Amino acid sequence: MFGFINVNKPSGMTSHDVVSVLRKIFNIKKIGHTGTLDPMANGVLPIAVGDATRLIEYLSDDKEYVAFVKFGISTDTYDKEGSVIFKSDKIVEKSELEKALCAFRGEILQKPPIYSALKRNGKKLYEYAREGKSVEIEPRKVIIENLELLSFENNVAELKVKCSKGTYIRCIANDLGDVLSCGGHLIGLTRTVAGDFLLEDSVTVDDIKSSDNKNSFIKYPLEYFSHLKKVEISEEEWLKVKFGQNFISDKFTNCNNELIILIYCNRIVAVTRIIKNKTNLEKVFIK
Repeated sequence: MFGFINVNKPSGMTSHDVVSVLRKIFNIKKIGHTGTLDPMANGVLPIAVGDATRLIEYLSDDKEYVAFVKFGISTDTYDKEGSVIFKSDKIVEKSELEKALCAFRGEILQKPPIYSALKRNGKKLYEYAREGKSVEIEPRKVIIENLELLSFENNVAELKVKCSKGTYIRCIANDLGDVLSCGGHLIGLTRTVAGDFLLEDSVTVDDIKSSDNKNSFIKYPLEYFSHLKKVEISEEEWLKVKFGQNFISDKFTNCNNELIILIYCNRIVAVTRIIKNKTNLEKVFIK
């Protein structure tokens, strides 16, 4: 088995739970998700199966979400799962919200929430939080490529967010509440896009469980790397790759320092970086 499963994770289930269930269904140890999706959230959770786990680092990092933010309440986790730490009777005006959103577009500094799996001094931040200990958290640069207000009613905003890897949508909800001086927290989140994985193409764990052809849900990796160049190689070049040998080719002209997927007979055989028309093999997929 070699490929990806585009899973629509249900809310209430952790990303690790999904992997555990699929590990049993397919009876395979080598399986993993490409990036954690909070238990409260639902939507696209790409799962790598078999040697496709070695391709995870090359997937596109672009993410898109539809988020629901409720104003007037802040929580310690920045979402509805947390304890209320602030309340306000303020009713936010739509024009006020639209103005506030401007500060969250483009490259911004975002301070990750204390209730997160990020590590500080070898310890997860949420472990400090559960122990009641304070810890310094450094802001990080993230890119919000698109932030659009889809609807706004009863102090609840529906937002469409396109962002870079490492962005916390919970933080946007909380920080918006701070800017508007009324508090805010995330009450719903759906990941609609993760690289080339789209929500409309996803399947549920129940879909897989009930199928008589479970392997059909494992899609060959090529379709999930539209951002990388693919180069078809000859049999002679394939033999070199097979034995871990780099080679020079005019196929790589104008590809200096570019990451490329090598293809032979419509199969991925390697991922390589090109230096001066020569391969520098990073991963080889020939058995």
